[in-house]
Amino acid sequence: MSAPLHVQVIRGWPRRAEAVTLGLPAGATVEDAIGASGFGTEGISGYAIHGERATGATPLRDGDRVELLRPLQVDPKEARRRRAAADKPR
Repeated sequence: MSAPLHVQVIRGWPRRAEAVTLGLPAGATVEDAIGASGFGTEGISGYAIHGERATGATPLRDGDRVELLRPLQVDPKEARRRRAAADKPR
């Protein structure tokens, strides 16, 4: 029998985050971790493991950090353009 996996599931918002640490059976997936976390998937646009994109079927390894991703509020390129325009001397 394989040892259980210890993973962390995190969801965040601006200026706050929630995290839960779970013990899951070997062979568990991202979807299994999200279900066991008690976090809903409403408002979630994707998943990542340690910052690398993942799917619900991605298998987990011991020590993984599953991140629930929210949609971008502003395109990063557009945000840079706005900052550059605001920094220009007039």
